[in-house]
Amino acid sequence: MSDLLFPFRVIVLGDAAVGKSSLLRCFAEGASGGPATPCPTVGVEFYSRTVPLPPAGRAKLQLWDTAGQERFRSITRSFYRSAAGVLLVFDLTNRASFERVPEWYREAAGEGPPAFVLVGHKCDLAAERAVSAEEAGQLAATLGMAFVETSARSNLNVELAFQTLAGGIQRALGRGALAPHRGGIRLIPSQSRRCRPPARGEPRERCQC
Repeated sequence: MSDLLFPFRVIVLGDAAVGKSSLLRCFAEGASGGPATPCPTVGVEFYSRTVPLPPAGRAKLQLWDTAGQERFRSITRSFYRSAAGVLLVFDLTNRASFERVPEWYREAAGEGPPAFVLVGHKCDLAAERAVSAEEAGQLAATLGMAFVETSARSNLNVELAFQTLAGGIQRALGRGALAPHRGGIRLIPSQSRRCRPPARGEPRERCQC
């Protein structure tokens, strides 16, 4: 019997310039997709990657990279209600981005995403750190989410952050905190199917490939 494929829609939130796009590129494209010349996201950009989801499935993460600038917030808000999970990112060298985490959380939680992970990004810049691991961990615990420190430049804990979120979505689905059709979730066999036109008189069905 083939394992199951769980499509999960995920949004990545946080202030501008905290490294959301670098984090996503590193995860979706490998280390070669990490930090490059900074280029602010305009509106929303999309990435996708499939990861293992023990014990007997995989998660296809449909990743939405959102702009942190205020002028794009109305676009970003439109994605909250359709998300299965949220990666909430701040810059460990920028205390203001950390202090705005509760604001981002309240805004997204108001639409009810059941799974959050707090990510302290740029942990490779130890000499410039402005937020301690203990302080960030306490905030994450207060908000009821896991905390992971990452670096796209060093490719450190990037996989862990996204795997942690996928696991959180899976647990929320299991306990009924997540509606079966929210966040792009469908349960389909992971074996590939080739589309073909139906034969004469054969009912047409929707392709899942």
